[in-house]
Amino acid sequence: MESMSGLKRTKYCGMFRASDIGEKAVVFGWVQRMRNLGGLIFIDLRDRTGVVQCTFDEAINKELFDKAFTVRSEYVLAVAGVVRSRGSDINRDKPTGEVEILASELRILSKAETPPFEIVEDSDVNDMLRLKYRYLDLRRPDMQQKIALRHRITKLARDYFDGCGFYEIETPMLTKSTPEGARDYLVPSRVHPGKFYALPQSPQQYKQLLMLAGFDRYMQVTRCFRDEDLRADRQPEFTQLDLEMSFVDIDDVIEVNEGFISLIFREILNLDMPSPFPRMKYREAMERFGTDKPDLRFGYELCDITDIVKNSGFKVFSGAVESGGSVRLINVNGAAEKISRRDIDALGEFVKTYRAKGLAWIKYSNGEVSSSFAKFMTEEELSEIKKRANAKDGDILFVVADASDDIVFASLGALRLECARRLNVIDESRFNVLWITDFPLLEYDEEEKRFVAKHHPFTSPMDEDIDLIRENPAAVRAKAYDIIINGTEVGGGSIRIHSTELQELMFETLGFSKDEAHARFGHLIEAFSYGAPPHGGIAYGLDRLTMLMAGCDSIRDVIAFPKVQNASEPMMASPDYVDKVQLDELHIKLLTEN
Repeated sequence: MESMSGLKRTKYCGMFRASDIGEKAVVFGWVQRMRNLGGLIFIDLRDRTGVVQCTFDEAINKELFDKAFTVRSEYVLAVAGVVRSRGSDINRDKPTGEVEILASELRILSKAETPPFEIVEDSDVNDMLRLKYRYLDLRRPDMQQKIALRHRITKLARDYFDGCGFYEIETPMLTKSTPEGARDYLVPSRVHPGKFYALPQSPQQYKQLLMLAGFDRYMQVTRCFRDEDLRADRQPEFTQLDLEMSFVDIDDVIEVNEGFISLIFREILNLDMPSPFPRMKYREAMERFGTDKPDLRFGYELCDITDIVKNSGFKVFSGAVESGGSVRLINVNGAAEKISRRDIDALGEFVKTYRAKGLAWIKYSNGEVSSSFAKFMTEEELSEIKKRANAKDGDILFVVADASDDIVFASLGALRLECARRLNVIDESRFNVLWITDFPLLEYDEEEKRFVAKHHPFTSPMDEDIDLIRENPAAVRAKAYDIIINGTEVGGGSIRIHSTELQELMFETLGFSKDEAHARFGHLIEAFSYGAPPHGGIAYGLDRLTMLMAGCDSIRDVIAFPKVQNASEPMMASPDYVDKVQLDELHIKLLTEN
């Protein structure tokens, strides 16, 4: 292979324009394609900015032409020459399409085998193959644009928060396991036999301690780790844009962060996102949309008909009400002729995945009514349902009844989205930003038979609800807030507890004895005794935020080296076994079946 010694890049491939005509040029990159037109060879050379055409003319330099003839796809080249106009052969689909580089020198820096898939934009190659050869997949222009977008968001974040007085401070990666929520990734200690570090699920406690240390405003772009099942918007290791502020309440945190969101949408997508953003209380979101992360780009809102059907002859409805549950519906407007009976059956199976027992329906089409339950209802009840749902000819109503409101909300909330996707009613070009506030502080865990924190145990209750913590924990609201974009939670935070007494009460309510609380969180409780300012913050999922702004369906598309569904990484084949010597040093013995 040849050296690039003596050559210095003048511009990246994608940066050449008509204004460069006549200038000397040196470019480096990968061969996108090579075309031999007899006495002319055209090589499209690609780097992270785009592609430029390099031309080799046999009549001008036959030796150079013959060398170019040996070049193949994905060879790494250095090309020197002069920028000239492409004349009438302009390619208006390419930013560099008005010019080409007439080559005077070619160096083959590296040869390449035929890649397992073509390096082209929007490739439909199998995901596992792409991830096995991720370094090749990342060469594709659309992938490079997504990673560049992620870089821009991170750069804007650092600059914006620096301008708002935040210090970027790193917190440890090796810390203490304080399990309360997702499982920790554990790291055995060689020098402390039998003891383990944990990789942080978030820098939560450290950033609160930084507020106690007097830094006032902290931010960090940090890696976090959670040993939990994967899905489209979740990875075992992910990047968090983490913030904390002192002497603030909810409005102060929201104001600073609305400025950040408005900035990145303006700078990156050229979209105006005027603030203040809308706010919706948790209970309203659940009642109207069945979820605490509603997508407001379309309708199909939930409608409560519990009072209408509580005494009906349809036992599915009346039985659910008798058991303390509810009956609710969505009106899928104008879809009566678009949703077939087979579709209805499929949607019935769909809601069962959310633990609904089934899906009732009523269709209004061409002046006729068909239904799975109408024969069990009175005319008056059917009329009231139609009126309550604001239904008209051409609509179809889907109804879920259950003794658990949680099941009704979850199944109808998911069904609402599924219908919108199937009917293609979501305007993908729109961005809807929303704050959800007034979350429950606690929720009851049926398996553990105790209350657990809705967010985390350091979240402050609303001042007026503190007295309810002992007598009615389920009614206590949190000073918590999530930011939702197009139905995806991209960030969440809260005002923190800064009182030792209140924090100990919170631990007690969560079922921790005083000894357990001090064993896990004694460092924080002790720190509070030395003067803690009121403080709060938020953390963004940088991967999710980038995914939304890039218009992707999965965060894997905006992460350079992601994991797959089983938390493995096909390219490096991790996780993998380690040598017995390493295990012995860590005082670990594997239990294997005989």
